[in-house]
Amino acid sequence: MTRMNKRLFWGFWIGLSALWLALNLDMFSTTGLFALRQFFMQWLGVLAIAAMSVAMVLSLRPRWPEVRLGGLDKMYRLHKWLGIGALGLAVFHWLWSEAPKWAVGAGLLDSPQRGPRPEITEPVRAFLVSLRGTAEGLGEWAFYGVVILLVIALVKLVPYRLFRYTHRALPVAYLMLVFHSVVLVDYDMWFTPLGPVLALLMLAGSYAALVSLLGAIGRNRRVSGEITAIHRFPGVRTLETDIRLGAGWPGHKAGQFAFVTSNRFEGAHPYTIASAWNPDDPRITFVTKALGDHTSRLPERLKKGQWVRVEGPYGCFTFDDGLPRQIWVGAGIGITPFIARLKELAAAGPDAVRPEIDLFHSTREVDEAALERLAADARNANVHLHVLIDDRDGHLSGERIRADVPGWRDAGLWFCGPSGFGKALRADFAAQGMDVENRFHQELFEMR
Repeated sequence: MTRMNKRLFWGFWIGLSALWLALNLDMFSTTGLFALRQFFMQWLGVLAIAAMSVAMVLSLRPRWPEVRLGGLDKMYRLHKWLGIGALGLAVFHWLWSEAPKWAVGAGLLDSPQRGPRPEITEPVRAFLVSLRGTAEGLGEWAFYGVVILLVIALVKLVPYRLFRYTHRALPVAYLMLVFHSVVLVDYDMWFTPLGPVLALLMLAGSYAALVSLLGAIGRNRRVSGEITAIHRFPGVRTLETDIRLGAGWPGHKAGQFAFVTSNRFEGAHPYTIASAWNPDDPRITFVTKALGDHTSRLPERLKKGQWVRVEGPYGCFTFDDGLPRQIWVGAGIGITPFIARLKELAAAGPDAVRPEIDLFHSTREVDEAALERLAADARNANVHLHVLIDDRDGHLSGERIRADVPGWRDAGLWFCGPSGFGKALRADFAAQGMDVENRFHQELFEMR
């Protein structure tokens, strides 16, 4: 996560916890395990359902937060960590519920002595109390389901297809947990400042869950397109697909990406756009590499004349930093956004104002036709191209970049490639004094 997103992440937990604790100061004077148990269950439960609600809203791919969070890739990273946080809190919530019962059953604790309960005269409170058994049962089963579904989402060895279908069940589990929370949250808490906050979050999350269940996420950003050309580059195991888009595409900037559906059972996959936008010729190009089951089968599945669905554009990796120099690093298939930007610069003409640019392309695999096209695009865009083939030139490093670009201190660095390489490069430039928070831009192309 970026520094801003980390602040939002921790600020969310701290702010909501502070509000809850300010309204439950009796917790600090309470004695007895079972009395504390009730406080902890309420606190952890409120935090968990609030975090899940925000994660559900972010799953809709809303435009307003995308720009402010630095792109959909960063927004999905926040979505992921909120889910992880909610899972951890839900586990502790469940343990506070169950562990004392286990201790009583094992004879380690005495069961609390409860006197007669006062008669409930408020109809709403009485109605909620009548639903407690149902809410507890549904909440427990929803908790087990969420644990399984989130583990599937986080373990990347699980195929994307399985992840996609199981993830569609999360909104159902979430709605069950909303019911659980509405019934079991301390009734008096609804009439405090926390009540409207929690109600608004759960309403927004429930709306997001329903949109997801209806398969309507991103519906207003989808257009149909026809595949007009397919080019294969066997040396680097990549496929270039040209698509003529139907009406409705708003245009895109170089560096953005889109979700493409070519098989409804496989679902939508994100691909970086490898072409500049021309409204007079509404075409879009994607370059995909055989890195998994789905992308390895694309050469067999995609055909000229086939219709696909394209949703987007998304992302903020758009080269807008206003600096006089830029350093681009495209490692492997990470060269794709830079290809789009090269074409965009070439189309703008030689007189357009642009920074001085050095493009470093590091690759293990070689396809001479692909490298020739990249070199031609760089010449047309007046960009200095540095191609490094691992077996011939060794691995690219920050030291090597700085040696080739003496004016690197005045530059912004744009990286797309393996996340580990990007992390190492960022740390290297930070150690040399670069303001990486503002000058190092990385596409975190991970959607799970």
